[in-house]
Amino acid sequence: MTVTDQKSGGSPSGSNGRSSVAGGFLRWWLQSWHPIVFLAVVIVLWWLVTAQGWVQPYIIPAPSDTWAAFAENAEYLLQHTWVTTYETLIGFAIAGVAGLLVAVIMVYSKGLEKTFYPVILFAQVIPKIAIAPLFIVWLGFGAAPKILVAVLMAFFPVVISGLAGLRSVDPEILQLVSTMGASRLKVLLKVRLPAALPELLSGLKVAATLAVTGAVVGEFVGANEGLGYVILQANGILDTAMLFAALIIMSVMGVVLFAIIQIAEKFLIPWHASRRDVAAATVRF
Repeated sequence: MTVTDQKSGGSPSGSNGRSSVAGGFLRWWLQSWHPIVFLAVVIVLWWLVTAQGWVQPYIIPAPSDTWAAFAENAEYLLQHTWVTTYETLIGFAIAGVAGLLVAVIMVYSKGLEKTFYPVILFAQVIPKIAIAPLFIVWLGFGAAPKILVAVLMAFFPVVISGLAGLRSVDPEILQLVSTMGASRLKVLLKVRLPAALPELLSGLKVAATLAVTGAVVGEFVGANEGLGYVILQANGILDTAMLFAALIIMSVMGVVLFAIIQIAEKFLIPWHASRRDVAAATVRF
């Protein structure tokens, strides 16, 4: 084979690789340009409002001041972000497992459902900021009370979505698998749980954002580390640039957790109508 043949033989592969990358970037852009453009408009308006002096810096800091707070306190913010991330992830994991377990128990036992459901609803209605001081008294000033608040915040959406999903199975399918000799465990693992995944993943997405809020709320009450502590300290000395920096990090944490579950949803339930609607919307655009 000549050098010319080698070049001509290698070019289609390279061209296909570049086309694949370009196609992937185009698909990403078509799905993501709306929030990117909206965020850019918000930042421009934020800059305009502060640059024109329409509000005082102690009320809304300039974007440059907020960025300076990020840059000058990067190590400090990273340390406290890790604390809140740890509390959030542990609380979210516990809430996910416990919520699904309670949903399964209530599906299989009407008596326990009548017992647990009002208690769960009552616990959800109680403001977590009101009972967080009790957790400090019971559990001390460590990570445990913050994790517990995160669990309580994230628990309810998991239970409700899991319960709805587990009950969404067609009764005729349940009768069919029962007549074929399937045990309750097999019915749960092979029929109920797969059918419950769309609703359950939706509940987990809500729970992920609430877990971040719960961890920060727990830090508001009593902590010497974490983003909640940073927000309280910045608020106390009217350092709004640092406060905004901590709030942005907190928001990014929630968005990242939400996005992770969204990606998991893409692989776990590609057959669901919601995933087909997303793909169709992208193609139409």
